[in-house]
Amino acid sequence: MEALASEGFSYITGITKPQMEKLLREGHLQLGLFDNDLTEVRLGDVRYVCRQNPVRREETEAMRESKRTSVEEAVKRQNSYLAGHPKAVPEVALKKVRGKITRLKIGSWLSVELDGRWLKLVVDEKALEEEALLDGCYVLKTDLPESVADKETVNERYKSLSEVERAFRSCKTLLELRPIHVRTKESTRGHVFVVMLAYMIQQALERAWKALDLTVEEGLSHLKTLCVMRMELPEERRFASCPVRARRAGSCLMLSG
Repeated sequence: MEALASEGFSYITGITKPQMEKLLREGHLQLGLFDNDLTEVRLGDVRYVCRQNPVRREETEAMRESKRTSVEEAVKRQNSYLAGHPKAVPEVALKKVRGKITRLKIGSWLSVELDGRWLKLVVDEKALEEEALLDGCYVLKTDLPESVADKETVNERYKSLSEVERAFRSCKTLLELRPIHVRTKESTRGHVFVVMLAYMIQQALERAWKALDLTVEEGLSHLKTLCVMRMELPEERRFASCPVRARRAGSCLMLSG
């Protein structure tokens, strides 16, 4: 961001959950700011746009519950195995379940311990409450002045980041940005420039063919079937034939004198 500022650019970025928690601890943000409607806090030249997305909150809660259910099922399987195999070592089963909890990244509020030969899950309700405190919440950080972009515009521009990510994917795959076979700096810049021009054409085709429910790949495939043949005969009579797939559009014959 410092490099952007030195070149005269501004930024819009989303901050991480630990960064949000730090701002809450320091009193710069309050939980009351997170609502369905956008709110804004200014710290010096930096603006923080806050919101809680109810759909994302429900998704996060469902994901957390799904992870908990998965661990509970793992505990049942291990307890069933221990019950059926008296010589089985409980510590091995304990290690397996702890590994699963670690992989699912829910160890801050869920743990497992041994009760004799049985595994038992332990839920830290306070830690779970703190974990769920910022479900669905997000904070956007920007140095754009409000005269240039209000909080609604900042939010919309950040959401359009998905279009930028799609553009990168398209450039790397469909338009074959990689592999780069050139070596010099100038050639590399030229290669990337041509790919970006190609992406602009792709966008234009997407807009033009949107009503036809046709992807760019499908449209280009159809265009490959088009061809033009020109024949010049004596007495200045010329024929131009442009056959399209005969079974679909037949062919056209133009005569000019």
